[in-house]
Amino acid sequence: MKFRSMIVGALAAGAFSVSALAAYPDKPVTVICPWTAGGGTDVLLRALSKEAEKFLGQTINVVNQTGGGGAIGHNAIRAARPDGYTLGMITFELNSLPPQGLVPFTWKDFDPLLRINSDPAALTVRKDEPYSTVRGFMDYARAHPGEITIGNSAPGSVWHIAAGLAAEKTGVDVKHVPFNGAQPAVTALVGGHIKAVAVSVAEVLGQVQAGNLKVLGVMSSERDKILPDVPTFKEQGVDVEFYTWRGLALPKGVPANIKAKISDAYQKAFDSREFQEFAAKASLNLAYQNAADFAKFLDQNYKDVEAVMKNLGLTKK
Repeated sequence: MKFRSMIVGALAAGAFSVSALAAYPDKPVTVICPWTAGGGTDVLLRALSKEAEKFLGQTINVVNQTGGGGAIGHNAIRAARPDGYTLGMITFELNSLPPQGLVPFTWKDFDPLLRINSDPAALTVRKDEPYSTVRGFMDYARAHPGEITIGNSAPGSVWHIAAGLAAEKTGVDVKHVPFNGAQPAVTALVGGHIKAVAVSVAEVLGQVQAGNLKVLGVMSSERDKILPDVPTFKEQGVDVEFYTWRGLALPKGVPANIKAKISDAYQKAFDSREFQEFAAKASLNLAYQNAADFAKFLDQNYKDVEAVMKNLGLTKK
């Protein structure tokens, strides 16, 4: 009798589990943002999630869990209960923190959902500088070893790595100056306190349009849609591509049918007219990838980032 009761109980539990899966989502969903409210990543995530609500049929709450250069938020995504009610936005730092020994996990500890955008680094200088090409800048740097200062958003950050890669590929000696984010670095450039930045086009666009700065080149395979007249590094004979990126991921173990519902909702949100218009106004370089392609991208990006950081002396010894 006891054995029979156990079987009945197990069957009931299984039926409840199947029912729960079919009912998903029957309560609000939480999306973790590893970066501060009001920042570029946060604004992007909120805009996308607002549209995704329409297709998921539930409220989606964006929660900011910041600190540790993105480590706190990424860990919170990884450690969340795998029931589909918590997911998060992963960013480039997921691939730059592990080589430094700052987190005990890698992208493989997550279940990638979709990539949303990727922004190439853009080498930008003051408008009154005598050089107007990447080669011109590098020739000047080569003639003034150790004197050129390039601002970045923090030691070991995406833009630090981008500037380091460009310098490495062209064989120049520059000084990397850290700031608390890309915008303070751009402000310092406008004020003449540093010589250049290697941040995204979106982050310098306002000052370029104001006539204070000029972009010498973008580190991408194609010209940027926002500044189509600016040639790529490759067009100028410098074989460099480097991007920051953002995407969505789940903790490992979320049931496949729930993952499919979330993915479908966010893909439709991505394709919606409202989100596409938001992205255009925000000067975002949208670059959608499905789960499989995003996983392949993450794997290669991790290997590339680790190699560059090792050459820059940024990896844990």
